Amino acid sequence: MTCPVSCMVFTLDEEVNLPHCLASLDWCDDVIVIDSGSGDRTLEIARVGGARVFVHGFDGFGSQRNWALDNAAPKHPWVLILDADERVTPELVAEMTALIGARPELGAARVARRFMLWGKWLRYSSQYPVWVVRLVHRERVRYVNRGHAETQQVDGEVAELTADLIDENHKGLAEWHARQARYALADARYELAQAGGPLPWGDLVSADPLARRMLLKRIAWRLPFRGTAYLVYSYLLHQGFRDGVAGWRFCKMRAGYQRLVAREKRRLRSLPETGP
Repeated sequence: MTCPVSCMVFTLDEEVNLPHCLASLDWCDDVIVIDSGSGDRTLEIARVGGARVFVHGFDGFGSQRNWALDNAAPKHPWVLILDADERVTPELVAEMTALIGARPELGAARVARRFMLWGKWLRYSSQYPVWVVRLVHRERVRYVNRGHAETQQVDGEVAELTADLIDENHKGLAEWHARQARYALADARYELAQAGGPLPWGDLVSADPLARRMLLKRIAWRLPFRGTAYLVYSYLLHQGFRDGVAGWRFCKMRAGYQRLVAREKRRLRSLPETGP
């Protein structure tokens, strides 16, 4: 039995990662690549791999996903949203196949992302499980930009899949740091726009792991020395030390990103105010 799911892969200069992603989608009869204007061989690789290709200018992850759902005409009502550095396991395919049609009240399903770096699963320092909503009904989900990432508005219940989504970027650390520099500015702007107001403390006991995670992030935004706080949180409290040297390196990298966001916020606050 084939899995009745369309797969949308979002790309920008992904000639290194895309072949690994497409190889994990040989079960899918409707692979769609949504590209943001690549200058490398991404589009060639996508077409040779049998994907339908669309090019659309990037204006945020949420906006890009909404555009794709509206314009790429997915073959199936259910769509799996992927980045090019992610891979789908046979276990996840089997679970999606069993889920679809069994629960008509569903609008989406979340999956745990298994983060790989230097060929190693960083189970503790990546704070696994990090839940992401990726299996969506095309008529029941809309996306909203949130910093460098996005969130979802779901019409219906959200299921929780047990099989993991594999996340492994093959581009190297130089590209990772360059990408984080871009993301930091977007996150700084978002945090400043969301500043003030009471925190939803009730989300600490929410059944939704995404709500709990978002509350913890909003608390972290207000902390002084947030980079050091993140390092303590990820390396000690989340036992990143159990990942060995790779865990220490990764926790330091992520702590550096928190410092970068804080620095961008200070820079933005120092800019002279402008009129409307």
